[in-house]
Amino acid sequence: MLVIWALLLSTAVISLGLSRWSLAFVSFATLALSLVPPLLAARWSLTLPLPFLMFTTLFFFASIFLGEAFDFYERLWWWDIALHGLSAIGFGLTGFLFVFMLFEGDRLAAPPSAIAFISFCVAMTVGAIWEIFEFTMDLSFGLNMQKSGLNDTMGDLIVDAFGGLIASLTGYYYLRSNAAGLLGRGLGQFIEMNQRLYRKYKHRMKK
Repeated sequence: MLVIWALLLSTAVISLGLSRWSLAFVSFATLALSLVPPLLAARWSLTLPLPFLMFTTLFFFASIFLGEAFDFYERLWWWDIALHGLSAIGFGLTGFLFVFMLFEGDRLAAPPSAIAFISFCVAMTVGAIWEIFEFTMDLSFGLNMQKSGLNDTMGDLIVDAFGGLIASLTGYYYLRSNAAGLLGRGLGQFIEMNQRLYRKYKHRMKK
């Protein structure tokens, strides 16, 4: 993470010196967004697992810096699809953690199917809001964020649905059997590191 942050900062400074304003803006924007998760975590007294911080940093780096500044979206046809899928999984898992927190980690009180459905809805909602943003930017400023228009939008939403489904199934099997593969271990790690938010989960673990 520190290497990526240093790379972004140095690129931004050099771009300013060379009057490459667009690259400087993209570099600063990527750096700022990648710092949002740890800053919010500090503000809300959360402990974020290292893999989560690495994922968010790499995601912003890949989507904004590589995607926009170096045109990876055009060079690699699968770039946009992969990032949409990963973001949907990430937001779906975040939705699961938030809803499970409302139950204080009580597995008996938290209905797995309902929480899985909410996790899916969170992923789809964020995906839909992003598509609205792309449409608004294209309409207002003459950009081309939607690329092929309706086909691009629907393709992105379909990928978001698959990503959200993966996240919701992960949460479902985590609640049912405490085993949901690599993503399930990530959920468990976050919960263990923030046990004050999942007090009933901690109580049951001690039993």
